Amino acid sequence: MSKVDPITLGVVWGGLRSIAEEMGAALKKTAYSLAVREAEDFSVGLFDDTGRLIAQGDFSPGHLGSMPFVVKHVISEYPPEEMNPGDVIILNDSYLGSGHYPDCFCVAPIFHKNKLVAFAVNCAHHVDVGGGAPGSQAVENVNDVFQEGIRILPVKLVKCGEIQKDILKLIIGNVRVPDIVKGDLMAQANANRMGEKRLSSLIETYGLSVIKKCMDQIISRSEEAIRAAIEKIPDGSYTFTDYFDDSGRDTPPIKVHVTATVNGSDIIIDFSGSSPQTRSALNSVLNYTYAYCFFAVKCLTDPYIPQNEGCVRPIKVVAPEGSFFNPRFPTAVGGRAIVNQRLFEAVMGALSQAIPDKVITAASHWANPNFGGFNPRTGKQFVCYEIVVGGFGARSDRDGCEAMVSAFNISNIPVEVLETNYPLRIERFEIVRDSAGSGQFRGGCAIRRDVRVLEDHIQFSNLTDRHLYPPFGLFEGKPGSTGITILNPGPDEQVLHSKGCYELKSGDLVSQTLAGAGGYGDPLKRDIEAVRLDVTGEYISVEAAREKYGVVVDPATKEVDITETLNHRNRKSEPIRS
Repeated sequence: MSKVDPITLGVVWGGLRSIAEEMGAALKKTAYSLAVREAEDFSVGLFDDTGRLIAQGDFSPGHLGSMPFVVKHVISEYPPEEMNPGDVIILNDSYLGSGHYPDCFCVAPIFHKNKLVAFAVNCAHHVDVGGGAPGSQAVENVNDVFQEGIRILPVKLVKCGEIQKDILKLIIGNVRVPDIVKGDLMAQANANRMGEKRLSSLIETYGLSVIKKCMDQIISRSEEAIRAAIEKIPDGSYTFTDYFDDSGRDTPPIKVHVTATVNGSDIIIDFSGSSPQTRSALNSVLNYTYAYCFFAVKCLTDPYIPQNEGCVRPIKVVAPEGSFFNPRFPTAVGGRAIVNQRLFEAVMGALSQAIPDKVITAASHWANPNFGGFNPRTGKQFVCYEIVVGGFGARSDRDGCEAMVSAFNISNIPVEVLETNYPLRIERFEIVRDSAGSGQFRGGCAIRRDVRVLEDHIQFSNLTDRHLYPPFGLFEGKPGSTGITILNPGPDEQVLHSKGCYELKSGDLVSQTLAGAGGYGDPLKRDIEAVRLDVTGEYISVEAAREKYGVVVDPATKEVDITETLNHRNRKSEPIRS
């Protein structure tokens, strides 16, 4: 096959990336929910007519890594001869998609001169799809997917440009916030229409034959590049074990055991030895397990390689059927959002043995709580989808940053936006001093976020982790602090479970503190000036500077006593004699 010249290839690739980004912008700007408009919990991609990922926007790895599986399922259900211009096929089935019902995918076939040439695809996290708790992500007392909300198998929401009103009514009749869900679905269809128009214009400019050749070359080049990067990792098998706290009150820890085997330009990520599936909604379907393994390997090899099907070909993921990372249908999976961080970190932990200078320690575990009830200002039900993110893990050459998402591309929702839309008030949003794991490079600090409830009968479903097992450090770096959720801090405070569901009354305060991120390297090797700056910036206390880093700081002047610091560090580094 003849190749396209480099200049044309570069321009076409830029055009394809631009189309994906413009689809994302259209979805964000026209969506109704804060989950999409503010938190940016959505993703977009372009696929060729055979279902190969060609280009994607820079959005959530969980959606993007699952999209290829979604497109294959859609093509299986609706062969090309059953598709028409203007169709939009939707699905949210956990086992066909990205692992829980709130993530709804829209797949639109793109035609050129009556010939199917590509697919525009997007996924948006919907703030509610029914089920036992507002937000549809409850973990406790959920035993199968039929308790989690409305399940949508691949179906045409739009046929030949006409919205199928009966299907739309069936969907919005089963959710708590129908106007918002309908608005987001229409925004998704609109975003795909934007992708269709832009790709058609690109084809008109360069011709279908050139575009197809460019797609083939982009995939081939990406595969070559990712394989070359994997080949730089020393061959071998590398294991790592970590734990989720539990899957609800009075349940055991969940073991996360991974073996990463590198053989030349191929890598296998194997979760054999992990815990079996749980009798709760905390499980990770195989599509989702794949997605974050893809993402972790990409981060550790070459993140700048164009992301498409070529990047995933060298990566194989293994998880025994019936295990936590590959549950059997109809096992519940609605709380799988919090699994992403641990998937990413498990691969990092395993490959830290092979490429220590490229990995990152465990981050603050994020929280995805949901509040729901009646909002008197609107006279309607509301569902508040919350995002609370803490600190990055440390790396071999830098500290973890604070209040940033580390394993997926979403954002904290602004306080003002939440308070404007819901009967809630954010009374505290701050960095927690002395929470970061110490090291030559420290982890990011924990975040505390306090939410005051302003109405009665508000349902709160917590969704977080690392209340018992702290984020790990690496290479003598220390773990971060554990997290905690407290109802009404004070003398009569109640500690809430990390995955519990509760009814709140007006005036109740939910105080959520995330874990601190892990440190990297020996804390006694940390730059003394960096410790002093952490003290003056109130990231660590004077006492922690002395105990964790061996740095003696004057409490009044915040200046370092160099002589005493060197003596103290020498004493701390001396081996303990029995």
